[in-house]
Amino acid sequence: MTRNHAPAAPAVGFPDLHWRPVSEGDLDSWAALIARTAAVEQPVWFERRADLEQIVESKKNPIGQNAVLGFDSEGVSRAYARLTKNQDGDKANGFCAVDPQWQRRGVGSALLRWLEARTRQRFAEDGSVQGSDTPAQPRLRIFIEQKQQHQCALLEESGYEVVRYYNEMHRPLSAPLPEAPLADGLELVPMEPGLGESLRLAHNQVFADHWGSEPRDEESWGFVVNDPLARPDLSAVVRESSTGEVVGYQLASHDPETAVTRGFTEGYTDLLGVRREFRGRGIAQALLADAMRRFAAAGMDLASLDVDSDNPTGAMALYRKMGYAPVNTSLAWDKVL
Repeated sequence: MTRNHAPAAPAVGFPDLHWRPVSEGDLDSWAALIARTAAVEQPVWFERRADLEQIVESKKNPIGQNAVLGFDSEGVSRAYARLTKNQDGDKANGFCAVDPQWQRRGVGSALLRWLEARTRQRFAEDGSVQGSDTPAQPRLRIFIEQKQQHQCALLEESGYEVVRYYNEMHRPLSAPLPEAPLADGLELVPMEPGLGESLRLAHNQVFADHWGSEPRDEESWGFVVNDPLARPDLSAVVRESSTGEVVGYQLASHDPETAVTRGFTEGYTDLLGVRREFRGRGIAQALLADAMRRFAAAGMDLASLDVDSDNPTGAMALYRKMGYAPVNTSLAWDKVL
C-alpha cells in the first residue's frame, strides 16, 4: 500500500475533547499547548514554534496523518500526539503532551492507544524493514525523562518496558579547559554548508553500530543542520588532510532561553562522531576541547551533551575524563504491538 493511498488515521477514543488532524494553521495553538505543559513539567527541552514549523514540512511523516490535536469546548488545544517512522525502520517514535489542567482524566491513555493504532497502520503501509524480506513486528518507542514519574508510571501500566538509559552531562567551562591537539595528517575546520552531504554520509557510517540508530536521509539530515537552534559557528569538522574526507564532527546548538528556564547558558553538542577506522586517534577529544573553547568564547557557562549509557564506543568514560558529569536521565520505553 503506498503512502498516497494510506488509510485514514484512527480516531482518538476520548470524547470529551474534539480531535482533528494537525495542520499548518495550528502552529500557534500547538506551540502554546506544549509551552503550558513545559511550564509545569520543566523538561530539559521541548518543541517551540520554530521546531513545529520544521515538523509540518516533513514529507515522509505528513502531519495530516501522523499528528492529532484535541480541543476543548472553547477551542483551546488541550492535548496532542504525533508519530514518526522511517519507511524501512524497525520502530516508530511517539510524542505527546496533555495540558496540566486535563491530566489524570485518561487523556494520556487515549493518546497512547492512538499512537499504537497508528503505529500498526504505518508498519502495514511500509512493509519490511531494511535488510529483511519479512514484515516487521510493530514497535513503538517513547522517550521520557526519568523525573516525569507520572508519565513513566502510565507507560509501565500500559505495557511498555525501559530498553535504554540516556544521561545528560554537563561540563563547567569555568574549570581549566583541556588541550587535545590532533595527530599529523588531520585538520580541524569550521562547519560550512558545503560539507552537508559529506557529513550526512559520515554520520550514517559512524552510527551504524549504535543501538536504535537508523540512517539519516536527506530530509532527516536537513532537519538537523537547519534546526532553529543549530549553531554552525560552535561546530567543527575534522578532515583527513591528504584526501579532504570528513573523519569526525561536532555539531552544536544553543538555546538562548536556557538561562531563563534553567539558570545557566550552555553550548550543547547535538552530535559527536568519529568514523570507525579513525577511532583511537584522539579525534573526539580534540572536537570536544574545541567545542569547549568555542562555547566559552561565546560567554556560556557549561558544555553539555547526552549519551547512551551503553554506548559501544566507550563515550561515557571519555566524557567523564574530560570533566563532564551526569545531571539528568532519560528513558527509552518500548512496546511491541
